[in-house]
Amino acid sequence: MLLHYSNSGDTHGDRSRVVGYAAIAFYGDNIMENKSEVKKLFTEKQGKTLIELARQTIMEKLGLEIEKFRADKLLSELKDEKFKESSGTFVTININGGLRGCIGNLYSEGTVIDGIRQNAVNAAFNDPRFPPLSESELNRIDIEVSILSVPQPLDYQNSDELLDKLRVNLDGVIIKKGFSSATFLPQVWKQLPKKEDFLSHLCLKAGLPANEWKKGKPEVLTYQVQYFEE
Repeated sequence: MLLHYSNSGDTHGDRSRVVGYAAIAFYGDNIMENKSEVKKLFTEKQGKTLIELARQTIMEKLGLEIEKFRADKLLSELKDEKFKESSGTFVTININGGLRGCIGNLYSEGTVIDGIRQNAVNAAFNDPRFPPLSESELNRIDIEVSILSVPQPLDYQNSDELLDKLRVNLDGVIIKKGFSSATFLPQVWKQLPKKEDFLSHLCLKAGLPANEWKKGKPEVLTYQVQYFEE
C-alpha cells in the first residue's frame, strides 16, 4: 500500500530533474495471525498421546501394573517421528481444579518424549511445594502437558511499554534479575488476567520485590505454548 509519495522538487522547486521518495507498507496474509496465534506443533490426537505418556510414567513410578494393550498402544503411537523433535516441555497436575504439581524445562533437554517423562515424574513426586503423589490420588488427578516455543528476549524501555507488549492468554513470561528467575505459563493468565498482577506475582515467585518489574527493569523473555489437558 502506498502511504505517501513526494520528490525533491517538492522541496527545491526545480522539477526538471528530481529524486522520488515513497513510503510503502507491505501486508502479508498471515502477519497478524502469526502475532496472535500459537503455532500448532501437534494434533489433538498427538496431544492425548503425550498425556497418556505422562500418566503411564507416573503409574510406573508408583509401581502399578499397566494393562498390556494400553502399554502396547502407547508404544505404537510414540513411534511417530514428531515426538522425537526437541522442545521445552511442562507437565502440570491438578486435583479438583487446584494445582498439585508443575515442573518443566524452558529449553530443550532431549526429545519431547524425554521431556514429558522426566517432567511427569518431577511434577508428581519432586515439586517442593507438595508431598509426593500417592497412589490414592492417582484417579483424582488431571494432567496437562505443555509444549513450548523457544523463549525470546522482550525489548522494552519502561514498565508502561512492558505492559503494552505483553499479550494476555498468549505469552508465557520469564523474569530474571541477578540469580533470581521465575516463569509463568500462559495458562496462569486465567488466574491473573491483569498484567500488573501477573507481573507482581511472577516477581514474588522469583524472590524479587513485587514491584521489581516497575522499578528494576529486569530481563524479560516471552514464549508461547501448545497445551493439552485431560
